[in-house]
Amino acid sequence: MLYSSEIQLPAARQRWQPLSHTLLLRHQVQLWICHLETDLAEVSGNKWLKLKYHLAAAQHEGMAGVFTFGGAFSNHLCAVAAACRQLGLTSMAYVRADKPDPANPTLRFCQQQGMQLHFVDRNSYRLRHQSDFIRRLQQQHPRLLMVPEGGSSADGARGVAGLDLATTPDGPADTIICATASGGTLAGIISRNDAAVLGIAVVKDPSLPDKVLQLLPAQQSLSRWQINTDFTGAGYGRFSPELLQFCRDMAQQRLYVEPVYTGKALNGLFSLIAAGYFPAGSRLSFFHTGGLQGLKGMHYRGLITAADLALLSGLTAG
Repeated sequence: MLYSSEIQLPAARQRWQPLSHTLLLRHQVQLWICHLETDLAEVSGNKWLKLKYHLAAAQHEGMAGVFTFGGAFSNHLCAVAAACRQLGLTSMAYVRADKPDPANPTLRFCQQQGMQLHFVDRNSYRLRHQSDFIRRLQQQHPRLLMVPEGGSSADGARGVAGLDLATTPDGPADTIICATASGGTLAGIISRNDAAVLGIAVVKDPSLPDKVLQLLPAQQSLSRWQINTDFTGAGYGRFSPELLQFCRDMAQQRLYVEPVYTGKALNGLFSLIAAGYFPAGSRLSFFHTGGLQGLKGMHYRGLITAADLALLSGLTAG
């Protein structure tokens, strides 16, 4: 079902950024960063790619909108809320949180976009992948289409597959790299490209390879791809002072990343380059999946300073 022509959001713009670094020069590795930008910052990166077919299906089927799932500081929730408002669709989310927090900048943004929020405890939230639970929710919301957490589904992967990450401005990439948490973005990249694909996990999830396989056509399950789990650190959403400093260093080169997704994966990539993982002469393509809105939540929780928030968001000169 191809509905993309019905989507009315501004077209996404692909931008390539060459990265210069002494480590890259020493190991003779070329690194290109791929950005995907729209006029809605919250829907840039991989967010629009993973949502566009879900939202097009809601429009095509005459649904009032969508409902979805996410944590209290979820990039996905912000993207759904902003995109639905742009399209005139209703948005609703089941949020993993014991109680409302009016000061939470992520949820405040979602509500400003018109998203209806329902708060559930962690035990209830774990049911979001169970078919009986989903069926009950769909019965409660018959005019809303369910979008999986993170937009990770066959439709989400198909959206990501529309992005050419293999053709850098300087020629074909030998390896394409991205952060991976729920597997949808990685599956989409694998299904589109013949180049080797490396997902760098940012979450401790032994089932992640199986999640990716479930989203891949059978003939592509044996493609050249792998998931590296060496750089998850203390787990999802947790980061060390060293990782935060790496993100600051990248900001000095006008590459703005956060330490949960893109920054953690890019730091892991630098470690692999330093260890000689890639042969000299390699050309690498790294997908920046967005998510800078999450920096506001980190500052709200006291995990980064106001100066960090401004620097890593690109609001001050690096």
